[in-house]
Amino acid sequence: MASAADRFSRLTALRPAPRRAQAVAPASEEECALGRLLGAAVCRTRFGSHLVIRNWYATPESCGPAKGLVELLGALPPAGRAPQTVAENPEKWLFLDTETTGLAGGTGTYAFLVGLAWWDAGGLQVEQFLMRDFSEEHSLLAELAERLEERPVLVTFNGKTFDWPLLENRYVMTRSIRVPRLAAHFDLLHPARAVWRLRLGSVRLVELERRVLDAPRLGWRREDDLQSAMIPQVYFDYLRGGSALPLAAVVRHNAMDLRGLAALFVKLNSLVGEGHRGLTESLDLFGLSRFLHRRGKRALAESACAAACDRGLPVPVDAQARRDLAAMAKRSGRHEEAARRWEELLEGEDLRATAAEELGIFHERRQKDRRKALAYARLALAELEKGGPAGARRGRLAKRIARLESTLAAREAPLLASGREGPRT
Repeated sequence: MASAADRFSRLTALRPAPRRAQAVAPASEEECALGRLLGAAVCRTRFGSHLVIRNWYATPESCGPAKGLVELLGALPPAGRAPQTVAENPEKWLFLDTETTGLAGGTGTYAFLVGLAWWDAGGLQVEQFLMRDFSEEHSLLAELAERLEERPVLVTFNGKTFDWPLLENRYVMTRSIRVPRLAAHFDLLHPARAVWRLRLGSVRLVELERRVLDAPRLGWRREDDLQSAMIPQVYFDYLRGGSALPLAAVVRHNAMDLRGLAALFVKLNSLVGEGHRGLTESLDLFGLSRFLHRRGKRALAESACAAACDRGLPVPVDAQARRDLAAMAKRSGRHEEAARRWEELLEGEDLRATAAEELGIFHERRQKDRRKALAYARLALAELEKGGPAGARRGRLAKRIARLESTLAAREAPLLASGREGPRT
C-alpha cells in the first residue's frame, strides 16, 4: 500500500503545468531566510526560479579513469550516440543523486532536490538544485538539462533503475523541455554489489562508506544523518508551512551521498588499475573475481580467485571458488591442472557430483581411459541421487554411463570369446 506521502505526491501531479515565467517577482523575506539557512542563491531561468547551493570539497580527490574502466563498468555509449572517448573523459562526467517526494517512483513523484557533482581543481564541486514549490520544477529541470549538455556522462548509484527514469518521466511531463541525451551512464550499484555483497550483505551507500570507503578519513560522518525514508515527509511538512530547518539536513544528506558516490568511483577505479592488490578481504576478492569474469576479464578474474583461496574462504564459498578455478583452467586448455583441482573437490561434500562428472569427461576425452571415466560417471550419478531427483543432469549421466558400458562391453567381447575357444591343436 502506498504511503500517505506517495499518495499526496500523486495528487500534486494533477496540477496544471506551470507556464513559462516572463518575469520573476522579487524574493520574499521567507525565501531569503531559506536561502540564508541553506547557503543558497536564487537561480533564475526562462521558466522561473529555484534555489542553488554550491560547495567545493577537497575530498574525495579527483581521478581519471583506469584503462578499461568504461568497458568494465558496462558504460559503453549507446549505438549512434557519442564516441567512447566521451565516456572516458572525466571532464564529461556528472555525478547525480536525487531526493524525491516518494521512494516508489511513478508519475506523481517529484525530484525536489537534484544534487550534482564533478571533478574540479583536484576536488569535488557540488551543486544542488532545490524546488521551493512544485511550480519551480520546470526551472530546475531546465537548469539540469544545461548541465547534462555540458557533461553528458552520468555517474549514479542505482540511477539506471530509479533516479534517471524518474527524471526522464518528469521531463516528458513538462511537455516543453526535451529529455537530455546521455552519452553514457555509469551505475556503480552493480559492481559494488558484485564485489562487496558477499561480505557486507547490504551494499547501501552508507554501509559502503562506513566499511569500505572510510568516510571519516575523507572528512564526513553519518552519525546525525537524516534517514532516507524520512526525507519525503520533511519536504511535505515544509510545503505545508512547517519549519525549513529540516531541509538543511536533507541538503547535507544529499551532499554526503554525492561525496560517497565519488569516493566509491575512486575505489572501483583503483581496483581496475591495481587489480586485486587493492583488496585484503578474501570474500571481496572472490566477488571481484566473479565480476571480472562476467565482464570477460578472465586472466584478472583467475588471479583474484586464486588470491581469495590463498587468503582463506568460508567452506561453501571456498568450494565455489575452487570450482571456478578448475573451470577457468579447463577453459584455458590446462586440462591436467583442471583435473587436479576437480580431484581436490572430491574430498568435500558440496561439489562432489560436479567434480566426479568433470573427471569422467577428462578421462574419457583426454586420457582415453574409459574405465576411469565410467567409474567417475557412476560416482557422479550416485552423488546426485543422494540429493533426490536431479532432472536433466541425471538423465545425461545415465546416458553417458550406458554408452561407456556398451563401448567397454563391445571391446571386451572378442577377448572373452577368444579365451573360451582355447588353443587349437
